[in-house]
This record gives sequence, C-alpha cells and structure tokens, in this order.
Amino acid sequence: MSLPRRDNGRHNYGEYRQWREDTRYELIDGVAYAMAPAPTRLHQEVLLELARQVANALVDHPCKVFIAPFDVRLPKADEADDMIETVVQPDLSVVCDSGKLDERGCRGAPDWIVEVLSPATAGHDHILKRAVYEQAGVREYWLVHPVDRLLTVYRLENKRYKMPEVRELQGRQSIGVLPGVEVDWERFTDLWGGG
Repeated sequence: MSLPRRDNGRHNYGEYRQWREDTRYELIDGVAYAMAPAPTRLHQEVLLELARQVANALVDHPCKVFIAPFDVRLPKADEADDMIETVVQPDLSVVCDSGKLDERGCRGAPDWIVEVLSPATAGHDHILKRAVYEQAGVREYWLVHPVDRLLTVYRLENKRYKMPEVRELQGRQSIGVLPGVEVDWERFTDLWGGG
C-alpha cells in the first residue's frame, strides 16, 4: 500500500518548504507523498526507546541522533538545495558527518536510518524508501515491525543492499555502522505487554 500523492505534479525542495498545509509530505523523485496520520502510541514508544538507547550510547561521540520530523535531503548530484527532488523524514536518523548537517536538517545520506512500521506505511517503507536509501548510500537501514516483533536489517555492500537479516526483537542487536552500539530489545518488554 502506497501513501497518497499530493497531486500529479513534480516538486522540489524549494516548493516543499513553501507548503503551509496541515499535512506533512515527503518528496521521492519529485513526487509528494502525504505522510501517514499521527502514529500509534506503540510506534511512538518504540521510537522513543530506540532513540533514548542510541543517544545515550553516543554521548560525547561525533554521531548525532535525530527523530522525525527531520528533513533529510538526498541530492542526486551537486544541485542547489531548492532543486533537490527527494526529501524524506525517517523516524530515526544517525548522522556521523557533521558537514552534512545544517539548520534545515541533513543534506546527504545519514549513516543509519530506522523506520518503525505501521500498516499505513509498511509497503512505502519496505519498497520505495528502501530503494531510495540504497541509491543515496545509507549504510544501514532498519525496519522495526513492532506488532510482529521483527527486525529487518539492510546493510550496504558495494553500493547495494545485501540480503536482509530478519530476526525477532529479543536479546541485543548490534548496529553495524556504529561499532560498540547496540539495542537491548529486552528493555521493550513492557511495550509488548510483558512478552
């Protein structure tokens, strides 16, 4: 299931910044997709716990953690910001190159992106955004399935995502692009209703 389009036109970041509507959008190759309505409480609690664990592990580290809404601009080459046609708002992003950060967010691929899936966004995140992140060079991409308690991990190798690792949300999971940093899924047990 894909998210609804704003219209049939092609847009860029310059236009996107001027939209003053209540609906948030992401641009993918110039197509504006409406963001899903407010996420569920479970989605938000999972995202917050992930962000808390990773941010705590990265204290005094050059890598920075960001949660949505946070614009990640993914240029195809060296086009001016206003001409960029892909702008996404991942649930969680970690950026280790401070040169990619500015007041508007991030220009270029974050090192690690996490999307917490919901029924309204699962297909969009699995198919369309995975392809965008691969092409942009996101080194590691996680899809967290909170209802099914599964994790899908894509890691970039030779500019392509290799076969994903799929595992249950239990124990600890290392973040490949952040050596020494891991997520402790046991700290999510209360969110799952005790197991």
